[in-house]
Amino acid sequence: MARRPAAKKKPVVLNSPLVEARNSPIHGRGVYAIMPIKKGARVIEYLGERISHGEADARYEKKGDDDGHTFLFIASNRTVIDAGVDGNDARFINHSCNPNCETVIENSRVFIDAIRNIKPGEELGYDYQLTWESTDDPAELALYACRCGAKKCRGTMLDKEPTDLRDAKAKKKAKKKARK
Repeated sequence: MARRPAAKKKPVVLNSPLVEARNSPIHGRGVYAIMPIKKGARVIEYLGERISHGEADARYEKKGDDDGHTFLFIASNRTVIDAGVDGNDARFINHSCNPNCETVIENSRVFIDAIRNIKPGEELGYDYQLTWESTDDPAELALYACRCGAKKCRGTMLDKEPTDLRDAKAKKKAKKKARK
């Protein structure tokens, strides 16, 4: 039986030729366009060690309560990307309440795509929409204050609504719809 040649793996591009990481007035490091980026362009992939949710919880439960800084990204219900290990410049993209990028998850891979044209020198940002619950400690939630400087900054990197209330609303709506 003839053997088929192994499929060539696509090389992993650690960093994009479109951007570079450097200090940011928003927070720590940021990612900046070094050439024009067109709306709809795939800018960079969010890379890092792929771990389970349990491993992510165990790995970061030891961090201090006053340290809300991690490089974790949920890629699927089974996979979390920890860009603190083998990560690339995508981990430095800051939150923005007026984003020029968005995250796109495809086959448990996370990509950053431009949602509008971006000029050279402009800092990239996307809305983190970090999840939280109404019962979470307000002091802990305060760690996620936003410093993006947008005119309509909502003051937090957290999602607009806590997951428990959103889920309760959805359940109530589904129940109401089922009665019709």
